[in-house]
Amino acid sequence: MIVLQPSLRLADPHICTDFKDRLNIYTAIFDTLVRRDLSGRFVPQLAKSWQVSDDAKTWMFDLRNDVIFHNGDAFSAADVVANLERACDPAVGGELGTEGVWASYIGDAVCVALDDKTVQITLSRPMADLCELLMAIPILPEAVLTESPLPLIGSGPYRLVGVTDQAMVLEPFKQCMTRQPSLTEKIEFRAEPDEALRLAAVKAGDVAITTTLSAESAELLGENVLSYESNLCVAMLINCMNGPGTDKHLRQALNYAIHTQEMIDKARGGAAIPLNGPLTDLHFGCDSSIPPYPYDPAGARELVELAKAAGFDGKIELDIPMILPDESPLLGQMLTEYCAAVGIEVTVHHYEDRPAYAHRVKRKDIHDVCCFDSSPLSTYRVLHEKINSNAAGPWWQGYDNPKVNDLLDQAARTVDDDARQQIYFEAYQMMHEDAPWIFLYRPTYFFGTNGNLPNVDISPEGILRFEK
Repeated sequence: MIVLQPSLRLADPHICTDFKDRLNIYTAIFDTLVRRDLSGRFVPQLAKSWQVSDDAKTWMFDLRNDVIFHNGDAFSAADVVANLERACDPAVGGELGTEGVWASYIGDAVCVALDDKTVQITLSRPMADLCELLMAIPILPEAVLTESPLPLIGSGPYRLVGVTDQAMVLEPFKQCMTRQPSLTEKIEFRAEPDEALRLAAVKAGDVAITTTLSAESAELLGENVLSYESNLCVAMLINCMNGPGTDKHLRQALNYAIHTQEMIDKARGGAAIPLNGPLTDLHFGCDSSIPPYPYDPAGARELVELAKAAGFDGKIELDIPMILPDESPLLGQMLTEYCAAVGIEVTVHHYEDRPAYAHRVKRKDIHDVCCFDSSPLSTYRVLHEKINSNAAGPWWQGYDNPKVNDLLDQAARTVDDDARQQIYFEAYQMMHEDAPWIFLYRPTYFFGTNGNLPNVDISPEGILRFEK
């Protein structure tokens, strides 16, 4: 089976990433302690069960005793401890500003192997959503962790058997005990950055799957398409530390001023869903009963006048990257037009260097508003890194509501899922009203197929799964 995707850009598997071209491959190779099933629930993988203390600080994982890695090493608790420690090592690095993400959560945790099949993680602060982090950290054999470059050896349903600049070949690993490969044939991942060529290849039947198609390309394939409503939030982060974004009236005005569906139609070919806050309904604790901000230019103008009465001079400055999201320049142009209609003059600053732009946002060195995306499916990570001012995380831009902070801290201490979800619901209503972002949309992604594609699923994270 041949899978065609825009790139084969690999990196250290312990780097925190949402890069789906890479995760399509890594999810087939590596196992993690826990995983989400297709309904979004956490289920065992390398851990067969787990317990958490009432204060959400001590976690105990009972491990499987029948797992072997692709190199023949037996899986043990020592592998888990070594991998979690390495993931937090500053030497591992990151991309697009993700350096130090794992260390910021569990870098000061005490992780010990109580015996060969039991791991205990003791956290310095409550973290009822720890599984959301652990599902993203792959486990490799401890013996290979000192090698450079790190070999891509896991315990998943497929193992790596060939690598070139243009292709990676995986074969079924029949000894996999956590998941069974759904294919008997090899999977060959190939790189093709040109969408038109990817579309032509799958239409001709030369490849089984092509990823990352636009809505227009997907329409040309008719029924031979897999679609996925993503957990990605495309938004405009508002500088709430200083300047006009400190005024709640103005933040709400910006949300009422935009015609979200029109932006979706023009920027995404209609393939997206409006956001009602900083999460999607794939996120635990998102209250989907709250409607998105409606298009209401008259209401926006009234709020702008209130902001002007409080000192707003009618001008904002907007930061726009040229890629990621790739439609950012168009979104910036449309926001400028919407704002002009409600009495706001926008000056736009464009940025070519996307990694440098991410670090600029991380330094909180933005103007009044910046276009950005939020990719973790972990509710805890999104709110800890971008919303909770007690944490003042890497992507937080000054939003400060003590009531929201208290609720998020309470959620972190609440082990019961139903109770924790209700706490998130209460906080979510406040976040919607406070409008720390201009809430735009969650994109729909498309995978093209040759029409003969059994035993392939798409995970809640939008990752291909070739497994039973």
